[in-house]
Amino acid sequence: MTKTPLLLVPGLLCSPRLYAPQVGALGDMADIVVPDWRKAPLSIFDSWDSTARWVLGQMPPGRFALAGLSLGGMISVEIMQFAADRVTRLALLDTGMRGQNETEKAVRHARIRLADEGRFELVLGLQLSRFLPAYRLPDKTLVDEVMTMCLETGAEIYKRQEALAANRVDRRPDLPRIKCPTVVVCGRDDAATPLAFSEEIAAGIEGSELVIVEQCGHLVTMEKPEETNAILRRWLER
Repeated sequence: MTKTPLLLVPGLLCSPRLYAPQVGALGDMADIVVPDWRKAPLSIFDSWDSTARWVLGQMPPGRFALAGLSLGGMISVEIMQFAADRVTRLALLDTGMRGQNETEKAVRHARIRLADEGRFELVLGLQLSRFLPAYRLPDKTLVDEVMTMCLETGAEIYKRQEALAANRVDRRPDLPRIKCPTVVVCGRDDAATPLAFSEEIAAGIEGSELVIVEQCGHLVTMEKPEETNAILRRWLER
């Protein structure tokens, strides 16, 4: 069986660890590439276009399936602005396409200042409360895996990613131009990119499918790996 080339784009503070369950479960049907932010020059985060082009450059020539979570979903839609002809299908996980208002920008810049002041662990605590619902915090294995992922990504990459996110444009008007088969996935209890964000993405992409994962927050690939694997397998088989 010919395998589908599959690009899985990690989000803010996320290493390839974000997709470890998918790499393990979908390898029978997909040749999977997960970009590692630690291998990129920090300058790629100077603009959305340069970030998206670096990510695309991790793939061999030809067409491929594309999926991204959170910031990775935003980057995936940036890729669609200049390489839509290469993308056979699209999966947008726990993400949003809105721009940032002044209050949201200020919050992001405040978190950057904390990291600059050497208070990165405080930043991680704040992010953990956005990444995982309170009812998942007693799950030590999950929390440890998420914290390990964030720590290995590190403060310098985080600051560049946060600054990039603060300056994103509103991509909702561009969603109707996406014509490939698309699935939009969101944890019911996602605090970082609430379900309403996914609902408006699905409404903006004609023919897309919205899948809501119950008892799940922002990191659907890690919190609900079996459900996520099943969703992506169906998407790849469509």
